[in-house]
Amino acid sequence: MSSFTLYNYVLSGNCYKVRLMAALLGVEYDTVAVDFYPGFEHRSEPMLALNPSGTLPILTADDMVLTETQAMLGWLAAKFDPTGRWYPADDPVVSGEVLQWLGVASRLTGSVGAARLHAMLDWPVDGEAVRKDALKELQGFELLLTDRVFAGQTWLVGDHPTIADIACFPYVALSPDAGLEHDGFPAIRNWLYAVRSLPGFVTMPGIHQLHELREGAHG
Repeated sequence: MSSFTLYNYVLSGNCYKVRLMAALLGVEYDTVAVDFYPGFEHRSEPMLALNPSGTLPILTADDMVLTETQAMLGWLAAKFDPTGRWYPADDPVVSGEVLQWLGVASRLTGSVGAARLHAMLDWPVDGEAVRKDALKELQGFELLLTDRVFAGQTWLVGDHPTIADIACFPYVALSPDAGLEHDGFPAIRNWLYAVRSLPGFVTMPGIHQLHELREGAHG
C-alpha cells in the first residue's frame, strides 16, 4: 500500500530529494508526473489549487498537503524512521544543526538550481549572476565540509547521515549541469561518494551510480 503521493518532475532536484529519502527509508508511494517544462503544468489551475505558489514537488497523504521540500523530508523521517536517526528531533542541539543545514540546502537550490535551470532550459535569469552565486555557495559548502573532515566526520551532522545530507545532496551533485565541476572540491567529492554509497540509494538523470564513476573518482 502506498504511503503518499508525490507530484513529480523527473529532472527536478527538489523532487529527487523526496524520491531519494523515500528510497533510503524503503517507503512505497505513488507518483503523478507533472509537465514542468515545456508544458508549465505546475502553473495550471488544478495544480495551483493544490499549491498556490506554483512550485514542485507537492506531497499529499490523506488530507495533508505539503509544498515545501524540506518539510517533506522531515515528515518522511518522522513518520517512517523509528530510530529517529534521520531527523533526531528529540535532541535540540542536533536538530538545530540539522535545521541550519536545511537553510544551506535552500541557498543551494536558489543558486545552483537557478544556474542549472538557466544552463539547461535557458531560464529567464541573469545567467552570469546566478552562476557566480552558485560558485560562491559551492565554495562555502566545501569549506564547511572540510571543517567536518578535520573533525573526523563524514556527514553534515553527527556520525551518521540525516535529512541534512539528503537536502543538500542533489544540487551539489547536479552542479556540473550548470558548468560547475567538482574537480577543485575534494571534500565535496568524498561526501558525494559517501551519499551514493548509502544502502537504497537511487539516482536521477545527471547523477551517476557508483559503478558508472571513473575508477578513483569520488564525484
